[in-house]
Amino acid sequence: QVQLVESGGGLVQPGGSLRLSCAASMPERTFKTRAVGWYRQAPGKQRTFVAIILTNGNSNYDDSVKGRFTMSRDNSARTADLQMNNLEPEDTGTYYCYIDLGTNRYWGQGTTVTVSS
Repeated sequence: QVQLVESGGGLVQPGGSLRLSCAASMPERTFKTRAVGWYRQAPGKQRTFVAIILTNGNSNYDDSVKGRFTMSRDNSARTADLQMNNLEPEDTGTYYCYIDLGTNRYWGQGTTVTVSS
């Protein structure tokens, strides 16, 4: 059973930064063959795509976070991080990481980010 645990959320002022981390309970040999992505869900809204990092280290971002968010991964630690800079109130929400394995998509429990002055 794959488990994903997100951490790093919190309260930050507009313009501030946070670093979220997603830790996966799977062997490194499996983790390094999987892309890892992040979605977020603002209060009262649907979950939407934020970013994904591929196995080769390349990453893709939603237009709303391009230039502000950066993903990285550490295969030996089985973690994938989301560095969020210049945060805006619109970035507020619960952030979920996911990994696809076979036909299943595994999600973490989420970590909450609140951007407010």
